[in-house]
Amino acid sequence: MIEQKNYQEQLKTGMQEYFETTLFEAGDIFVLGCSSSEIIGGVIGQNSRLDIGEEVVSTLKEALDKKGVHLAVQGCEHINRALIIEKVVAKAHDFEIVSVVPALHAGGAAAVAAFKLFKEPVVVEKIVARGGIDIGDTAIGMHVKHVQIPIRTTIKEIGKAHTTFLYSRPKLIGGARAVY
Repeated sequence: MIEQKNYQEQLKTGMQEYFETTLFEAGDIFVLGCSSSEIIGGVIGQNSRLDIGEEVVSTLKEALDKKGVHLAVQGCEHINRALIIEKVVAKAHDFEIVSVVPALHAGGAAAVAAFKLFKEPVVVEKIVARGGIDIGDTAIGMHVKHVQIPIRTTIKEIGKAHTTFLYSRPKLIGGARAVY
């Protein structure tokens, strides 16, 4: 079993390094995909742990709140990778709110935790986030705007879960004469 403080410190370190190389503005959205099963060394979707989901979401939310960045938490495939987000953010971005309440084995531990910890949580089908973190290969890329760039940090795993940090940059358009 992975000690809780260890993966919380891994997450904090990874986020600190991530924000040293990215440019988020207040109001931007950051997406979390998280498998609590993978963090403890289990099989994704098979060993969900709400306590781990709560720790990851609260640790991440604390870091993002300091920057004025909104957190969206992706659910698992059983809710079509829909996201839990604050209602005010969904309305500000005109995201379509859908009807589902995440459950431990139909949404996942992080989604359930977000639904519990957010002030006024809603579920939306899709978003366009500035960047995010994928803990346990949960496939967050569909929710990060193009063009996606992996950000390398010293944190390659949180607990026993493979970790990928994503960021996005504006598309480079034009031809041979374009100046960037």
